[in-house]
Amino acid sequence: MQIARVITRLNIGGPSIQAIRLTTALEAHGFETRLIHGRLGDGEGDMRYLLAPGADVVLEPALCRPLAPLDDVRAVIRVYRQFRRLRPEIVHTHMAKAGLVGRLAATAYNWTRGSAPRARIVHTYHGHVLEGYFSPLMTRVFITIERALAGLSDAIIAISPAIREELLVRYKIGRADQYRVVPLGFDLGEFAAIDEAARAEARRGLQIPPGVPVITTVGRLTAIKQHSLFLEVFQRVAAVRPDAVALVAGDGELRAELEAQAATLGIAGQVRFLGWRRDLATIYGATDVFLLTSRNEGTPVALIEAMASAVPGVSTDVGGVKDVIDTASAGRLAPFGDVASLAGAVNELLADPAMRRSAGTEARQRVVTRFGAGRLVAEIAALYRDLPRDR
Repeated sequence: MQIARVITRLNIGGPSIQAIRLTTALEAHGFETRLIHGRLGDGEGDMRYLLAPGADVVLEPALCRPLAPLDDVRAVIRVYRQFRRLRPEIVHTHMAKAGLVGRLAATAYNWTRGSAPRARIVHTYHGHVLEGYFSPLMTRVFITIERALAGLSDAIIAISPAIREELLVRYKIGRADQYRVVPLGFDLGEFAAIDEAARAEARRGLQIPPGVPVITTVGRLTAIKQHSLFLEVFQRVAAVRPDAVALVAGDGELRAELEAQAATLGIAGQVRFLGWRRDLATIYGATDVFLLTSRNEGTPVALIEAMASAVPGVSTDVGGVKDVIDTASAGRLAPFGDVASLAGAVNELLADPAMRRSAGTEARQRVVTRFGAGRLVAEIAALYRDLPRDR
């Protein structure tokens, strides 16, 4: 069965990891996949290094994240031509822009098929851009577009129950019978293998002495991730633990602004901006508490990786985070913007090493069970086979 998978870009993050993994892992289930992806934005980390040699991958330069009407029309036409050549039985899109371009191209492709079987259209919401990204007016426009695109879809995948609830109930996108909840899946073995010896080695590699509290975050330095809030929280933590160190892994357009904020807050000497790193096992291995301060999230990959590394997480209670930290024994949640509560949760974990280790062990057990790569591939394969063939 031929699959055309379309993703906006292969930048660092969960959607790229999932799309790349599914492109090759589904072969064992009888599916052949062509992965069509757009171009990266300036300063974005690139995950194409994960692509397997010989994978069927096509770069479509007109497909890009920013609003660009001429490029978007060009992308629809070019992706439509890809479909005409490939003749896929299923078109599966990932991320908002690819969801627009890919579903319009697939609909046009189906219109030209005559009496031939039409391609089934599947879209995955890895989160959404309907909160925290745009003005109220633009958000209403995007909601209207997403409702229309849902009408073109055979199945809609939400990566968490919370995301499904928001899309279906709050924003009234699609019908209940279209939805499937399929959590992300990753190869977490590298993180689950981190032990005390690995932690000691990680600290030596990063030149962090034993016993120094380490608070870490990983992600793009962009507005939705709210690293400015991370720095405010860390300032309060450092007031209690003056020897604490903050690791910020990632890069983006806000780096200079965040470095200036750290200096203004008087914590520049304790905050390390590491840029994009591939040795994340080292970063998590050196970490005591993982802190996520996003304004919106689908399923936060870095949080899952940290928890698989037996690091308890503290996070803003947004999007699908509550489906990852789903018990207080594995981490802590606080309302978005509540600096005092976030800092209090971090300090509580730092003050009690036994509780922190227990929370880390619980966190590892929970995410390794629920977010494994094998489960993801099996569930997607089953969904593809269950799609109706008579429409």
